[in-house]
Amino acid sequence: MAGMRIPKTRSEKRFRRHLRVRKTVTGTGERPRLVVFRSLKHISAQLVDDTTGHTLMTVSSHGLDLEGKKSEKSLEVGKRIAAKAKDAGITSVVFDRAGYRYHGRVKAVADGAREGGLEF
Repeated sequence: MAGMRIPKTRSEKRFRRHLRVRKTVTGTGERPRLVVFRSLKHISAQLVDDTTGHTLMTVSSHGLDLEGKKSEKSLEVGKRIAAKAKDAGITSVVFDRAGYRYHGRVKAVADGAREGGLEF
């Protein structure tokens, strides 16, 4: 593999995993992609239409006054993105874990979105 740079940092490795996931996961207007981004303190979820390249809606724990653990906040973010999607007439999404493990806070967002009525 001459000339190919091996990723060294954690964020570079996550980005490479995210690119592998994005090869197969695409969202449309009827069934957008639910993307999760996780930072050390906060978590955000957004619905993306890949055919037009637009973000339809976003919810983040950053601006919300939520109490509790980070996983509890993540569950609430999932419920809120599902409520916003329901208001917009979206019932089905494709889940994009963005290179993160489907575990902990990422799983909590997915569970909250399912509780809110989204199908994926």
